[in-house]
Amino acid sequence: MLKRILYSWVVNFIGLWVSAQIFAGKITYDESLIVLVIAALIFGIVNALVRPLVVLLSLPAIVVTLGLFMLVVNAGMLYLTSFFYPPFDVNRFSAAVGTVVIIWLVNFVFSLVFSQTKKEA
Repeated sequence: MLKRILYSWVVNFIGLWVSAQIFAGKITYDESLIVLVIAALIFGIVNALVRPLVVLLSLPAIVVTLGLFMLVVNAGMLYLTSFFYPPFDVNRFSAAVGTVVIIWLVNFVFSLVFSQTKKEA
C-alpha cells in the first residue's frame, strides 16, 4: 500500500515538473521543487478523495463522450489542487488538459518499465 502511494506521488511529481517545463508561464510554481512535491501530494489526495464522487456524478457525460470527458474531470482535479495550494497555479485550461495527458504518459512509461523489471526478476 505504501509503495503504491509513493509510486503515485513520484509519478505525479514528475508529470507536474515536466508540464511546468513545457507550459512555462501557464503553470507557475515559484521555481521551487518543494512546491511541486507538495502539489503532487495534494493532487494525489484530491484524486483519491474527490475524484471518485465527481466521476460518479459525471458518468452520463463520460459515457456520451466515450470517456473523453475524463480529461475534463482530471483537469478539474488539477484546478482543485491549484485552489487548495496557491503557490502552484494553473492559468489556462489547455495547460491543465496538457498536464493531465503528460501525467498519464509518465504513468504509462513508469508502468511499462516497472512491469518489465518484475517479469525479469
